[in-house]
Amino acid sequence: MLYYLFTWLKQAYNFPGAGLFQYLTFRIVMAIILSLLIATVYGKRIILFLKKKQIGESVRDLGLEGQIQKKGTPTMGGIIILFSILIPTLLFANLDKVYIRLMILCTVWLGIIGFLDDYFKIKARKAAKNKGETYKKKDSDGLAGISKIVGQVGLGLIIGVTLYFSNAVTVEREIVTLDVKYSLHPGEKIVKNGAIIRREIDGDERSFVTVKTPITTIPFVKNHEFNYSKLISWIGEGAEKYTWIIYILIVTLIITAVSNGANLTDGLDGLASGVSAIIGAGIGIFVYLSGNYRFAEYLNIMYIPNLGELSIFVGAFVGACVGFLWYNAYPAQVFMGDTGSLALGGIIASLAIIVRKELLIPIFCGIFFIEELSVIIQVGYFKYTKKKYGEGKRVFLMSPLHHHYQKKGFHENKIAMRFWIITLLLVLTSIVTLKIR
Repeated sequence: MLYYLFTWLKQAYNFPGAGLFQYLTFRIVMAIILSLLIATVYGKRIILFLKKKQIGESVRDLGLEGQIQKKGTPTMGGIIILFSILIPTLLFANLDKVYIRLMILCTVWLGIIGFLDDYFKIKARKAAKNKGETYKKKDSDGLAGISKIVGQVGLGLIIGVTLYFSNAVTVEREIVTLDVKYSLHPGEKIVKNGAIIRREIDGDERSFVTVKTPITTIPFVKNHEFNYSKLISWIGEGAEKYTWIIYILIVTLIITAVSNGANLTDGLDGLASGVSAIIGAGIGIFVYLSGNYRFAEYLNIMYIPNLGELSIFVGAFVGACVGFLWYNAYPAQVFMGDTGSLALGGIIASLAIIVRKELLIPIFCGIFFIEELSVIIQVGYFKYTKKKYGEGKRVFLMSPLHHHYQKKGFHENKIAMRFWIITLLLVLTSIVTLKIR
């Protein structure tokens, strides 16, 4: 909103200082600062409000060190993260851009699902307390699992359909020769009436054309691109026109998986928020480089028009996670709950898909991936051994994986810090793939 206001002041009255809002880097910095301020200053007020309303965490005794002491700690603190992301984005971003709109939708959508889940849990606890009964988590676990999955799938469908069909979602191709129609690849089509864009690069004038294409970045290979139409082209001639089905299914699967992975990771003080902040910073680098044609040309990576504006959202995201960490680091004064964790995972997945780095998710989201995988392995092996031997056995002392290390005697703060360091190494590895081919 401030972006539009100062743009109008600049054009209408040449208002002093209004031109600053035309600079993307200025608005990114402002978004980071404002998100930090909202999370740290107003976050405290929200925590006090949650305490007043007795919106506290219910803890089952699982034999984990320091677990009982967490009982009563305010939960639903994800509201702090959501506000810290949305307010700076609405103030400093150009809301006409399709990517900004998608990410606002993603944040609100998953935030509401997580909020409802937390709300129903707390409602059940209060009802049990009023009856003088002991609350058991198995009696009411918020939204039914299928309801959360349906909500995540619904968001995945919206994002997948928009990214595949919207003419505002494009990449640029260099015109190699006019004898071949702009060197189009299977599944690509020219948008904006095939308007040719000419730029002077290194003293040479080069021509580009804007196209829609179902491609993504694939790491460690020479051409650095993967066309989703290849997944269906084996069926026969003309199969490429059904690529949208495969693409939307993959997008939906990724968003659901990463969202649940972040939700499972949120089990120690500062773990999910710290990991998300580091991943967000890494994605922010991808967004900024791919959204700037000079950097994209220099690094020989895919240039995505209108993507740069998304850096403002990413800046607010990182600032919100770091600001929330102020209160969520050990010993935590507030927990994010599903209100925050579901949104964090969905946001990270959606950003990776938009910047066409979804194939790097297993690397830079390695902690989310291994946490989710540990649960799948634990449950699957337990059921298998119970069916075969009549007694269930476990691979880990407890899942998700961070609880396994707690059972081994590691302090939760040490586990969280080491998982942050691993995430930092994984994110740096992902960034290095820009040049490793």
